[in-house]
Amino acid sequence: MIRTGAPEDAFSISRLYNHYVLNTTVTFETDEVSSGEMASRIHEVTAAGLPWVIAELDGRLVGYAYASKWKGRCAYRYSVESTVYVDAEHTGKGIGTELYGALLARLRSGKTHVVIGGIALPNEGSVALHEHFGFRKVAHFNEVGFKFERWIDVGYWQTTL
Repeated sequence: MIRTGAPEDAFSISRLYNHYVLNTTVTFETDEVSSGEMASRIHEVTAAGLPWVIAELDGRLVGYAYASKWKGRCAYRYSVESTVYVDAEHTGKGIGTELYGALLARLRSGKTHVVIGGIALPNEGSVALHEHFGFRKVAHFNEVGFKFERWIDVGYWQTTL
C-alpha cells in the first residue's frame, strides 16, 4: 500500500534509513538520524507542498520516497530532487518502482518541471530505477564523497515532466 507520509512515521523511517547511513555509501550521512530530526525533515518537505510517500506491507513501513527543493533560489522553484529508500530486507521486489511511480505522479499533478536524482556510484539498482522512469544521466562528479575510508563518485540523472 502506498500512502502519504507524516511526521508520525519518523521512527520507522529513521530505522530504515539508518541502516543505509551505517552500512552503505548510498547516503553521505555518517551519523544516525534521530526520529526527531526525521520528523523535522518530513515536515519541511510537506510544508513546502512537496510529496512524501510511504510503502507499507502487512502494516509495516518498507520504503519511502520524497521530493525536496533542488536549490533555495527562486528560479529553481520548479525543479526538485527525488529520494527513495527501500527496507534492505525488501529490495528487488518492485517496492522502489511503486514508490517512484507514486512520487512522480504526485509531482506531475503539481507545478514541478524537472526531477533530479543524485546517485552515489556504483549503484546499478538505483541507476536502473531512474532510467526505468525516463531519467537520463546529465552529470558525473568524481570522488566528491568520502565515507568508509574511500572516495565515492556521484552521478546525477534528470527527467522533465
